[in-house]
Amino acid sequence: MNENDSKQTTKKAIFSKKSIPYLLLLPAFLFYAVFWLLPVLSGVKEVFTDFDGNFTLLGNFKLMAQSDLIGPAIFNTATFAAVSVVLQYFLALLLAVLLSRKFKSSKLLMFISMIPMAITPTAVAILWKTGLVRDGWINTVLIGLHLIDKPIVFMGAEGLSAVFLIILIDTWTVTPSVMIILIAGLQGVQRELKEAAYLFGANKWQTFKDIVIPILKPSITTSIIMRLIAAIQVWSIAVMVLGYSKVPFLVERIAFYVEAVPGVNTSQKLAFTLSFLTTLIVLCATVVYLKVSKGAGAGSHEKGGKRLAKAKEAAK
Repeated sequence: MNENDSKQTTKKAIFSKKSIPYLLLLPAFLFYAVFWLLPVLSGVKEVFTDFDGNFTLLGNFKLMAQSDLIGPAIFNTATFAAVSVVLQYFLALLLAVLLSRKFKSSKLLMFISMIPMAITPTAVAILWKTGLVRDGWINTVLIGLHLIDKPIVFMGAEGLSAVFLIILIDTWTVTPSVMIILIAGLQGVQRELKEAAYLFGANKWQTFKDIVIPILKPSITTSIIMRLIAAIQVWSIAVMVLGYSKVPFLVERIAFYVEAVPGVNTSQKLAFTLSFLTTLIVLCATVVYLKVSKGAGAGSHEKGGKRLAKAKEAAK
């Protein structure tokens, strides 16, 4: 074998080794292409075609805008996403910091906090619906504790009251999953960093803000993006507890047109158009949050570095 043949054989061997990972991933690519990409492209086609199959740019969006509940659905979805994400993140961070201290009975508190994660969404809806009815367990407990004189009609809530009711149910259900992500991030905070900050004159709040939070940034970003996407796509709890159209959300409207009124000529077009709109909102919200958090993180690191430098100078 001459030198050229040896080089060609070596190149073929290298090429075959490099192609092995792609060949192993090929079944997954084919699966997503058939069961995800093709349905997505088919849905996008439905958004930009009319009932006769002709191209239309804004025709289906105008049809969607004529719906009486599309405005409240967008407003309720934005309110739910903003309030629930902030509330759940605050409670999850508070619980994560508390449980990371490993005090007495911390394991018991961890167990109690994790209970909602073991309950399926359907069971959550049944649990809360049986509690929210006039003679449910919530009114029974409140009356038994003499906190109220007569039952509260929770199921009669409308507008923002109904949205906040769904937020409370969702917060009880989802906060533990966000807490677990933050607890995992807190495991990466080295004790020596905190001790060094205290040594250079930083107080507990400065240490938490300038050291712990920047280290937690990957976990914070992951948890908030996951919750933001899930919050925009909320619908099942609202439908199972209050029913369709009582508290309209974007995805709730999609389910309404698919399940409640499948025989109407416009229902399929409205469902596809709302799905497309919801996807765009999720993508835009994610991109905006990533850019904002990146800028805020850079500013936090810069301020933390300046404060640590000042503390070092003062110590000298």
